[in-house]
Order: sequence, then C-alpha cells, then structure tokens
Amino acid sequence: MKHEKLHRLTFISAGIYNLAWGLYSGIDPQWLFRFSGLPLLNHPHIFACLGMVVGLYGILHLEVARNPATGFLIGSLGLFGKTLGPIGWIYLYLMGEWPFKSIVLILFNDIIWWIPFVTYVLDSKDQYLKTFQRRS
Repeated sequence: MKHEKLHRLTFISAGIYNLAWGLYSGIDPQWLFRFSGLPLLNHPHIFACLGMVVGLYGILHLEVARNPATGFLIGSLGLFGKTLGPIGWIYLYLMGEWPFKSIVLILFNDIIWWIPFVTYVLDSKDQYLKTFQRRS
C-alpha cells in the first residue's frame, strides 16, 4: 500500500489523540465552555458522552493503524465525521450561537486531520475495491 508507514503513524496519532481527548472530556466536560466563554452546560454528561464517542473513534483509528490495507471504511467514516463537525461549527458560528474561540474544538479534532485522512482514503480505496470485487 502506498504511504503505509505514514498512514500507520497518522492513525496511531489520531487514535491516541482521540482516546486522550475523550478521556479528558469525560473527566472535565465543561472545559470547552469555560475556554470559549460559552455558558456552562446544565447537563455536562452530554458533553462527556460526546467524549466517549470520540474516544471510541480512537480505538477504530488504532485498528486502521494495525492494518492500513483493510481500514478504508473506517478511515472514510472518520473523514466524513471530520467534515460534518466543521460544517456544524460554521453554522453555529454564523448564527451567533458559538464564539470564534470555540474553533479550537474543530481545529484539533477535525481540520488538522483532513490532509492525512484524505491521503489515506485515496491510497486505500483501490485495495478496498479489489477486495470488494473478489467477494462479488
């Protein structure tokens, strides 16, 4: 697979990052709201739950790192999520619901991963298609 070592490093990094972010957000679910000046949540366990979901993505990213040749679907789903998050943030920002400072959420969870995830998806699609064709 083209750029396999780079993809392993990308997904190890993404996995560790997501696990750490999820753990921290579970322990301190008000951090983003304090940092960005948003009102604190009345039900912080909702953000803690988001942290759990992001942490679970970390496990999936580590699986892609373990075997990049078979991770096309997981990597594509990860890229899709890293696209939807910023779209939602842009909407909230333009509606005046969230301050610009809250961009930290999508900057580190999503935007910095776009190029490595797109590169992975492009490099892994041919392998996925070959596997899919053999099964048909």
